[in-house]
Amino acid sequence: MIRRDFLKRGAVAVAGWPLIQQDAWAQGLSSQPIRLVVPFSPGSATDNIARLLTREMQLALGQPIVVENRPGAQGTVGAEAVARSAPDGNTLLVASVSLAAAPSTLKSVPFDPVADFTTVGLFASTPLVLVARADMPATNVAALIAYARAHPGKISAGYGSSSSQVCAAQLIKVGGFDALLVPYKSIPLATNDLLGGTLQFTFLDLGSALAQVKSGRLRALAVTTAQRSPLAPDWPAMAESLRDFEPIDAWIGLMAPKGLPGPVTQRLYSAISRAVADADVKAKMALQGFAPALVAPEQAGGYVEAEVRKWSRLCRQAGIQPE
Repeated sequence: MIRRDFLKRGAVAVAGWPLIQQDAWAQGLSSQPIRLVVPFSPGSATDNIARLLTREMQLALGQPIVVENRPGAQGTVGAEAVARSAPDGNTLLVASVSLAAAPSTLKSVPFDPVADFTTVGLFASTPLVLVARADMPATNVAALIAYARAHPGKISAGYGSSSSQVCAAQLIKVGGFDALLVPYKSIPLATNDLLGGTLQFTFLDLGSALAQVKSGRLRALAVTTAQRSPLAPDWPAMAESLRDFEPIDAWIGLMAPKGLPGPVTQRLYSAISRAVADADVKAKMALQGFAPALVAPEQAGGYVEAEVRKWSRLCRQAGIQPE
């Protein structure tokens, strides 16, 4: 349904390009298509959010935008391609928290996530969600911890990403219980084993958690952000039960090669702001489990730098070795 809607919207946008291009030329703006690099596969959460924003950004900028998927190495393949491009505003990166985690999870990263990019702005965020089987005798975080302490050696938790691994390791450490951490190639694979009874808990992205909880197969115990999510206001924040649990969220932002001129940065940020303010875009972001979370260029670069330091610390605490 969403894909058909994208196609229909794309046809409308293409039909209007002559007028849009004339307006762009009148303002002295480039009419060259913008290459929007998504460093993950089509259909991923990052890809879906990027495509949601494209139409509104095109209208705001007066330039066509072409989404280019360049997955690989936890998003660093696409990020490197952007870092090595000209800082003219025509090649952009849809960046995510994985960019900040990369120096701590990979042995070799061919760029500096701070020094080699201009952070145009952040625009979306989602928490991870602690979930357990619906038939497990634990309806909240405190009950899960008590159950785990009462069953030493019998608790297993799965993870399919560095984010979910760090979250699970934090919960075990702060909660003061033992559990076997089981790695999976993806979060859906960990979910399958949780549903099958092999695991007792895991951490899912909000979009997946909403679907699983609605089906009645899983129970949400807490979100990993500092505050409750507006998309799931009945689910408590982890900090409500564990004050020492450091909040984690999965953010998405827009980056460009280092050296992007200030006026271009501001124009791009204005286009992002317009896109996430659109009611239709907001509604479809919510279906993916994301909420608008705008951070302007003046603060966004510092935020990403702080995230790099944060992930370095969290990965060390979780015992994650670069691969």
